[in-house]
Amino acid sequence: MGGERKVYTLAEVSQHNHAKDCWLVIEGKVYNVTKFLEDHPGGDDVLLSSTGKDATNDFQDVGHSSSARAMMDEFYVGDIDTSTVPTKTKYSPPKQPHYDQDKTSEFVVKLLQFLVPLLILGLAFGVRYYTKTPASS
Repeated sequence: MGGERKVYTLAEVSQHNHAKDCWLVIEGKVYNVTKFLEDHPGGDDVLLSSTGKDATNDFQDVGHSSSARAMMDEFYVGDIDTSTVPTKTKYSPPKQPHYDQDKTSEFVVKLLQFLVPLLILGLAFGVRYYTKTPASS
């Protein structure tokens, strides 16, 4: 790892994307993991699916041990030209319609205009029913 570091573009690294020649980009560094494919605990498919892109999130999501991180030095071949790696797009939720509080109060008023007369009518029938019931002696 001494001397001048080689800098690769993502296009160059992306060409190394099969079982006989597999390179990964992790945390801004380029690794040739071809010799490690058979020994990888998660299988070679995991590594092969991470080629051609920045595999940092894939690597971090698994939660590799410190010994696995130390092992990476053995496969280091250079750095990635970060200007060739697409920037991560930030998630932005879909636009929601503006909440119009005035319409909500109109709805409540209309609901009350319907329910209050029903309540009064029900109360009137209830009072009439109880006043006409003969008292038992």
